[in-house]
Amino acid sequence: MANPVLTLGSLASIALPIVIILIVLFVLFKTGRFVLKYVLGVIVNSILGFFAIYLLDAVFSIGIPFTWPIIIATALFGLPAVGTMVILHVLGGVAL
Repeated sequence: MANPVLTLGSLASIALPIVIILIVLFVLFKTGRFVLKYVLGVIVNSILGFFAIYLLDAVFSIGIPFTWPIIIATALFGLPAVGTMVILHVLGGVAL
């Protein structure tokens, strides 16, 4: 039985696909973590925004209604949208 001889060409043909796969997995892992962290942050911020509107209405009777523009703004921007709506509603008297 003959021993297979490892040449530089056969070693490169084995190592190159492994290196490419590792690089692709590394990039997917890094971008996946970034995307997951961003999406999770948006979801948590939106939930906190809805909870803040509910608390402001329940505790302080601020009177911000749950209309579609308010729901969409809170879902997209979360707590900053709630702060903007409170400022517009309380200080400016803007009808939401």
